[in-house]
Amino acid sequence: MAEEADVSMTGTPEVPKVKKSHELVSATIRAPRYSYAHLAVFTDSTEPVKLDALQVRSYCTSALKQFLGTTGIAIPLDILKVEGRDCWLRLPRDDLGAFSAAITAWLGTSQNGYHTSLRIRGCSDWLGALVGRDGEDQLWSG
Repeated sequence: MAEEADVSMTGTPEVPKVKKSHELVSATIRAPRYSYAHLAVFTDSTEPVKLDALQVRSYCTSALKQFLGTTGIAIPLDILKVEGRDCWLRLPRDDLGAFSAAITAWLGTSQNGYHTSLRIRGCSDWLGALVGRDGEDQLWSG
């Protein structure tokens, strides 16, 4: 009986492993064409601010023109969604740095004695990274 336990397995052929799934298509996106920005409007008014697409376009155009001149106006912006005081934009990936610098440097506008400006809440090459971030800034504030 002890001799049977010492039998070597070197002479037996290996059984190929069976794959349970098949990869149909594999793609890697290294540099997406577009980037996304989440902006919020801030004002010193006590009334709640409600944005619309025309205001967002006007504010962004003003900021880009002030910071980059005619070149800034040529940056194509797609307004994806406007909700309350927040908005989400799509722009070419190569222009994200210039866009964020323009929005950050923009002093805003004054209307009816109230100052209004935009703040960048987030930027990413992937829209999914910006969605669902409500309340994130209050995470550690108790």
